[in-house]
Amino acid sequence: MKMKYLWLPLLCCSSAYPLMAQDANPNGSNHGTRFEQLGTMIQDPNMYRSASGVPGPKYWQQRADYDISATLDDAAQKLTGAETITYYNNSPDPLTYLWLQLDENEHNAKSDNQHFDGSHMSDKMSMRDVNGLLGTTKDLGVKIVKLTDGSGNALHYTVNQTMMRIDLPKTLMPGEQVKLKIDWWYNISDRMTEGGRGGYEYFKEDGNYLYTMSQWYPRMAVYSDFQGWQNKQFTGRGEFALTFGNFHVKMTVPADHVVGATGECQNYKEMLSGVQFQRWQQAQSSKEPLEVVTLDEAKKGLQSKATTTKTWVYEAQNVRDFAWVSSRRLVWDAMATNVEGKKVMAMSYYGPEAYPLYRRYSTKVVAHTLKSYSAHTIPYPYPVAISVEAANGMEYPMICFNYGRAEKDGTYSEATKNGMIGVITHEVGHNFFPMIVNSDERQWSWMDEGLNTFCQFMAEQEWDNNFPSGRGPAHKIVDYMKMPKDKLEPIMTNSENIIQFGPNAYAKPATALNILRETIMGRELFDFAFREYARRWAFKHPTPADLFRTMEDASAVDLDWFWRGWFFGIEPVDVAIDSVKWYRLNTQDPAVVSSDDKAAYDLKADHIARTRNRAEGVKFAVEQDTSLQDFYSKWDRFAVTDSDKTKYSQFVSSLTPEEKRLYDSKKNFYEVSFSNIGGLVSPLIIEWTFADGTKETDRISAYIWRKDEYHVTKVFAKDKEVVAIKLDPQRETADIDETNNNWPRVALPSKFELFRQQERPRGSTAGPNPMQQARGGQQ
Repeated sequence: MKMKYLWLPLLCCSSAYPLMAQDANPNGSNHGTRFEQLGTMIQDPNMYRSASGVPGPKYWQQRADYDISATLDDAAQKLTGAETITYYNNSPDPLTYLWLQLDENEHNAKSDNQHFDGSHMSDKMSMRDVNGLLGTTKDLGVKIVKLTDGSGNALHYTVNQTMMRIDLPKTLMPGEQVKLKIDWWYNISDRMTEGGRGGYEYFKEDGNYLYTMSQWYPRMAVYSDFQGWQNKQFTGRGEFALTFGNFHVKMTVPADHVVGATGECQNYKEMLSGVQFQRWQQAQSSKEPLEVVTLDEAKKGLQSKATTTKTWVYEAQNVRDFAWVSSRRLVWDAMATNVEGKKVMAMSYYGPEAYPLYRRYSTKVVAHTLKSYSAHTIPYPYPVAISVEAANGMEYPMICFNYGRAEKDGTYSEATKNGMIGVITHEVGHNFFPMIVNSDERQWSWMDEGLNTFCQFMAEQEWDNNFPSGRGPAHKIVDYMKMPKDKLEPIMTNSENIIQFGPNAYAKPATALNILRETIMGRELFDFAFREYARRWAFKHPTPADLFRTMEDASAVDLDWFWRGWFFGIEPVDVAIDSVKWYRLNTQDPAVVSSDDKAAYDLKADHIARTRNRAEGVKFAVEQDTSLQDFYSKWDRFAVTDSDKTKYSQFVSSLTPEEKRLYDSKKNFYEVSFSNIGGLVSPLIIEWTFADGTKETDRISAYIWRKDEYHVTKVFAKDKEVVAIKLDPQRETADIDETNNNWPRVALPSKFELFRQQERPRGSTAGPNPMQQARGGQQ
């Protein structure tokens, strides 16, 4: 890098160009698009949702209470139910019909979701793959037996795939309520081959079933101020928009089954043996997981099947849904956990195959998750949190279904262990998003999956500083963000239309929030604003605009550019260092000037022939014939004269105190030019390495791009000479090309592999199992 000199006096210059308003113009302007306010991209504030992001003065939401009785037929894998729904119209609108969700109808052969996806053949196909091609021949889906009002009068209804409209004989006016009575049944699906969120898993070795009952009852759709009825069909991906209410549920199951469910059991004393009930009471104060139903008892239960039934009774207050597990294969452990001064029962249910992992980790991960999320959002409000091992990952209020099974010899790989911890953290975390902060999952998957994945990342890192979190760190989203544009869509995309669902709805929003917290806002501002969002919208129905507005309102940080780029766009971060120019103040010291001038003169005068002639000992004419030499042959053009010294002394004495301080500082000025190649504006994080080996980092706000979104030049003053410059040294911004982040350029190694690893099913063991090898087992 060539050094240039700055000459005193220093001048303060102002632009000679007038300031002009610049409209956002995506068709040619080099600025004015990425930093404009979101404006019409989000809904206008109103009396229901304020411009600050807080619920408005006339905010309202509906309520639905449920009284349900259900009977599980373990021989026929059939569920029969009868329920009474009390629906409260808290809206200002008269309602002439109501919409209910019949999610089990996603398995019906006539539902659109069975046909509207493309398909292809491969060399290896599972039964689930084949069934997807053949279509189901089973009699699946909800059968409505009877539907009446509270007085027993039949109501007219229409079933449209997974939605059911009930036509009311009398308009339900604001402030009124109506009772609906529904009798129904359905054949439970095999979720291991037919997919879906709920269903059964069959264990051939002992001839028993594990039932994870979710989306199992007709339930009210959401009617809201911002979209009316949310009656978009359930196709298996976009999850749920649900109404809060109270539940009273009776579940009749085989007498030897263990049941865990949303809420609190009202009749443990009748359902458990005397010793089991005693253990349950001991667990109320236990600081370690205590087995209420032991492994020996679970194994003993597999030896025979009860011919009688028991009815478990559960109640849950102010929840949006209800789910349960039932099986005779379950170990059940529990312990009391203090969460923000409140006792919460953390519990786990799992089969013998999961015992080596779940007995050690599951309930403690549940407790840790509740504490971590409570610290970052709001204190966990419910009395219970349950983790169930069911070879999947799905969430409901107070209960979730996860994976994590050991090998038959009781060993497990580190990948299986960490995967289990991660999925339990994630699914338990869903209690906060969206079970409490109740966003519309069917419309905006990222509002529950992305926010939850972000909180999961924080909880994982608080669990173990070395935990290998797969989503959250900025550099881990790079492979997704540099995909071809036709494979990408904005985060603000409906669930059904997303190609790369995991990266888009989980990883990218989690990464964006992590960047907001660590790089854009800082932890203090971010944490306050994020907690404020959770507090404002707990037990309510937020939209993206409510999150965006709250984060800005509570922090005084303008983030519209960030939401616009990360959530409404698909551009990646790719900032390059284009050039570096080095300047020093010209000291005008004749000794220094002379030395520098001589070096420059010699460099300019030198050439290859001159160098080689000198090396070969060529006899030059002016040396052989001294008469050719004159005054200039011996004149030192770079000699410092007395006149030069006098001028220098006069110059120094003429400096003002401020100029003298700058003069004495010997500052190095570096003019660095950057290019925004990717398009997504980002802060500049610049690491300087000095000649003495020390380093320092400058952080420049993304607002540096506001006047030119593609190119920017900035001057930095340094006390020491710089030998290297690096952008984003800690990989905070998700820059997709690190090869242009260095000056001088640094060659980064690329990697190749001979074989592409086959993607494994979720929760399966990946890589070696050192535990098994240590025990002498065979891989």
